[in-house]
Amino acid sequence: MSKIAFIGLGNMGGPMAKNLVSAGYQVTGFDLIETAINDAKEGGIKISKNAASAAVDAEILISMLPASQHVESLYLEEKLLESIDPSTLIIDCSTIAPETARKVSKEADALGLSMIDAPVSGGVSGAVAGTLSFIVGGKLEYLDRAKPLLQKMGKNIFHAGDNGSGQVAKICNNMLLAIHMCGTAESLALGVKNGLKPQVLSEIMKKSSGGNWSLEVYNPYPGVMEGVPASREYQGGFLNKLMFKDLGLAQEASKDSQTKTPMGDLARKLYEEMIEKGFEDLDFSSIQKLYL
Repeated sequence: MSKIAFIGLGNMGGPMAKNLVSAGYQVTGFDLIETAINDAKEGGIKISKNAASAAVDAEILISMLPASQHVESLYLEEKLLESIDPSTLIIDCSTIAPETARKVSKEADALGLSMIDAPVSGGVSGAVAGTLSFIVGGKLEYLDRAKPLLQKMGKNIFHAGDNGSGQVAKICNNMLLAIHMCGTAESLALGVKNGLKPQVLSEIMKKSSGGNWSLEVYNPYPGVMEGVPASREYQGGFLNKLMFKDLGLAQEASKDSQTKTPMGDLARKLYEEMIEKGFEDLDFSSIQKLYL
């Protein structure tokens, strides 16, 4: 039985690690949050006292952390890279700045370690269902080694290019996600305030040229779709503060490459407004609240 170390057992990492347990892997995890630890234990995950001890004898180490600073702190400042066995494959599934991914992977390479960045798309529901998309940056030989494991947690695996490329693709995807979520919420509110039922308008737009993922899979209007955050007061899911963070990464990338992203910039301002209103820990589909 392969031993997996999993660092970061939150809304995304926890379900991903549980799917590995269900697939027959021995998973040892670590997290700083007690509720995440308790939930992981119930899912059959062995909890270690710290990241370094979780990585002992692991064939593959996966990290799923909130932001660039956490990844850099774990691998470089806490010197986790220096304590990992050279035979261990490192997969960082966090969504972080491409520069950070390149910096950490360069240090890993200097130490003779194999590392890929593999941010995910599909949200908490995808993590639970094991239907995530992995967007991978790094050497193809490392990806080939990681594929059997990634296939237990997702259904789509893309190779974007060298280290950091997975992060570039991910922040482009999330910028577009934020844009069409904002547009979907705005359009639904306009229709409802002009006499349409949100269910009826949603069905019309789903079958028309306005159809998009936010409308069809993750409807933001309360009462329209079951099983999504909008049906449970926007609890769980992908938090507004994380979307704001990802849009910040997109903004940084646009400045570095001198690319105009006016719609992405506007979406970030709207999510900043959500945070200012105290909604940072609600799902990003709660952007609908700005229009109700």
